[in-house]
Amino acid sequence: MTPAQLSDAVLRTARDGLGVVAGDDWVALRRAPHGRTGWATPIALRLAGPAGRPAAEVARVLRDGLLGLPGVRAVEVTGGAFLTIAVDDEGGLLADLLARPRPAPLPEDPARDAARWAEATGTAPGPGLLVQRDTNPLFRVRYAHARARAVTHGARALGVTPAPDATAYAPAERALLTLLGERPPARPARWLDRVARASAATGHGHAALPAGDEKPSAVHRARLALAQATGTVLADGLRQLGISAPDHM
Repeated sequence: MTPAQLSDAVLRTARDGLGVVAGDDWVALRRAPHGRTGWATPIALRLAGPAGRPAAEVARVLRDGLLGLPGVRAVEVTGGAFLTIAVDDEGGLLADLLARPRPAPLPEDPARDAARWAEATGTAPGPGLLVQRDTNPLFRVRYAHARARAVTHGARALGVTPAPDATAYAPAERALLTLLGERPPARPARWLDRVARASAATGHGHAALPAGDEKPSAVHRARLALAQATGTVLADGLRQLGISAPDHM
């Protein structure tokens, strides 16, 4: 079960069990804290008012409704009203992202891109958003996308194909996978910057390509899947903001 599918399941459970139609932003899935597996959501706190029930009772109703759904392995109520949900097949997220069609590219327009980024982040547009350096968040996001595309092209030339395998990742790669699975209800531009920073922490997927006489391995293919999924997420996010996502920078 992917995070998007889990989010939809939580919303259906709220509708069927509580009679409340909630918005996507109420789910706000995040990785479970303190190194625990699964996803956490505070939706019970948001639903308590509309449902006319205490948040802890709402959380129990949601837990009971989610248990037994295909793909849901376990549900726990923590902190009184927070749900922690363990799901099967984390690699399913990568497979889902890899299956998405690549969005149609926008023509490059630096002035437009800077203006759209400033609008999305609530900051004043200025020359800093035109600087092609790591100090510029807009550059970081577009550069991370370009590096993901470069890894994709390099892998194609070497005949390496992606194969999602979440068990193969180092901590920095798992942190990136976590971000890819989140559905930001607000400030998507800032979330894209977090994805770009997390991608940089993995070396922008460089380790997905065999070096020298090295033979492609399952780890290479897993890292390639992560790099390609990162490029898809960044391209889609930039496209939604009306900002170009170049393949080369």
